[in-house]
Amino acid sequence: MRWRAAAAASLGTAEIDGRQVVLAKPMTFMNLSGDAVAPLYRKHADGPGDLVVLHDDLDLPAGAVRLKRGGGTGGHNGLRSLKERLGTADFLRIRVGIGRPPAGVDPADYVLTPPAPEFRGAFDAAVAAAGEAFADIARLGFDKAMTRWNAKAREDGKQGKAPPESPGGNILLAPGASSGGSISRKEARSQDDTEEV
Repeated sequence: MRWRAAAAASLGTAEIDGRQVVLAKPMTFMNLSGDAVAPLYRKHADGPGDLVVLHDDLDLPAGAVRLKRGGGTGGHNGLRSLKERLGTADFLRIRVGIGRPPAGVDPADYVLTPPAPEFRGAFDAAVAAAGEAFADIARLGFDKAMTRWNAKAREDGKQGKAPPESPGGNILLAPGASSGGSISRKEARSQDDTEEV
């Protein structure tokens, strides 16, 4: 996939089982994500069911991946910005758990801290799983994908395959950061094409 600049985001297009998808990596600060997404949403989506947002989630154990339709912002500034700029929070979500910060660590500092090296593999695996979940959404539809992924998470918990305890860092999905913001970040290349939204 080739990434190209478009307003306040990097864009990539792909085809999954015959369905064209647009991947966007906002290049704004997290709390301004809605500024990058709103013009793309107006151009490419017919409604909130056409928008899938991948985001970190303090309320899930580190490494957990869950799907959710709509909901509140849970204090997440990126989700708050999307809700304000889109006029709805009913978009689809792929939530990647980062766990709660250790005692005495401010959540705002925690979400901006990269994970410790010994936990990086678990977080990379969660990003890969989120990519698989996105592909399932494109192939199966959101409801079937959500049932599959959330049931898998429950089954993993029953079999003792719980995600690791919070390592005191996160997956760093901050838009524009070299290590995150995109499902297929390993494929991201320098922005050599420019396209307006």
